[in-house]
Amino acid sequence: MLDFINNNKELLRNIYIVCFIIMSLITLFLYKIDKRKAKKNKYRISEKTLLIMPWFLGSMGGILGLYLVRHKTKHFYFILNNILAFILQIFLFIKYLL
Repeated sequence: MLDFINNNKELLRNIYIVCFIIMSLITLFLYKIDKRKAKKNKYRISEKTLLIMPWFLGSMGGILGLYLVRHKTKHFYFILNNILAFILQIFLFIKYLL
């Protein structure tokens, strides 16, 4: 497996970056939708979904959702969840793809 990674680092790096951007945009979009639904007292996106999306490379979107959309900022576990996911994703990127 490590041979495959070492032989294809540039391709894997590009795939990782594209997936990171796409998943972050999806996560940010979910935060925005949930915030809008919360204001209108409509059916909401589950907290499980909002908590798991950062772990699927959506951590930057989760962090942006917290502070740009100002959604879920009173829940410490959302802040901690997004930050931990972001740290892990950066660590994996640096360790295996740089």
